[in-house]
Amino acid sequence: MTQDPPAHRAPVHSATPARRPTLRDVALLAGVSTKTASRVVNGEAGVAAAKVAAVQQAVGKLGYRPNFTASSLRRLKGRTAAIAAVLEDVSNPFSSALHRALEDVARDRGVMIFAGSVDEDPERERALIHAFIARQADAIVVVAASDSQRYLAGEVNAGTPVVFVDRPPVGIDVDAVLVDNHAGAAEAVHHLVAHGHRAIAYLGDLLSIATARQRFQGFKEALSDHGIRPSPDHIAHDLHTEGDAQRAVRRLFSGQAPPTALFTAQNLVTIGAVRALRELGRHHEVALVGFDDFPLADLLQPPVTVIAQDPSTMGRLAASLIFRRLDGEQWTPTVHFVPTRMVARGSGEIPGPYATA
Repeated sequence: MTQDPPAHRAPVHSATPARRPTLRDVALLAGVSTKTASRVVNGEAGVAAAKVAAVQQAVGKLGYRPNFTASSLRRLKGRTAAIAAVLEDVSNPFSSALHRALEDVARDRGVMIFAGSVDEDPERERALIHAFIARQADAIVVVAASDSQRYLAGEVNAGTPVVFVDRPPVGIDVDAVLVDNHAGAAEAVHHLVAHGHRAIAYLGDLLSIATARQRFQGFKEALSDHGIRPSPDHIAHDLHTEGDAQRAVRRLFSGQAPPTALFTAQNLVTIGAVRALRELGRHHEVALVGFDDFPLADLLQPPVTVIAQDPSTMGRLAASLIFRRLDGEQWTPTVHFVPTRMVARGSGEIPGPYATA
């Protein structure tokens, strides 16, 4: 059995150094080699119980914390104990809930989440992912902005687990956690028609986004199911901010034949539409169903009816797939669908001109 080289115990007064304690300080205080201290800190097997106890006691006494800098992130088996999350916008309620769910699962495994926002910019997406790869992230969770992610093929082939959330991967074969945007949008339309509306406007996000296109398709097909042809004047695309949505709603109601109901296909669009309706004094007259929930939606007057996604479940499922891959499981990449649900609160139930008693 290999013996540790002789080590000198640190004097008592050095137990709390003025500078940040290092692994060498831990080794000196525990009376072991730096290599042995490193093995204990990283949870490796094969170290005598007495030495493990001595190192752990020294770590506690010194308040030692591993230095996870770019030059020292690599740990056991080449892992950094960090997962990269490339999100649409960390300030958006959907992205925030997704990030928190990832973080909660990762924390239980002693793993950190590095997160960044792509802001619907394909170049920013690639730059963020390359930066996280350069910092040797163990895995990547992606809400993609680009129209192809073939540039990730090398990393996937090298064995890095990659999971796409909310938007499907294009050009690579990896796991994905999605919702049925088409079905969710269709449910919103069926709900509004059932409450007596036929002049239903669509306010959607950027058409460059796959989910926006899917929701618009669901909207159109559901109207067609009822024999309704939407007015071109009632369709507004590329509304990516609350301000965009406010202006679009003002335009809708400045026309000759305004809609009696709105389907808003993204949470920020919904918020902007609600503000515009309140400004116009029409929030109790015009029905509204939004896709995706948002904070305080239930406290508005009227409370906002939504097709709710479940970003927390999506995040937990994505994290579960990541850790199963990291633990060595293998399977054919799969798309996992998380269902949406209708949350009827009041705004979507305002009766239209064709409502029956």
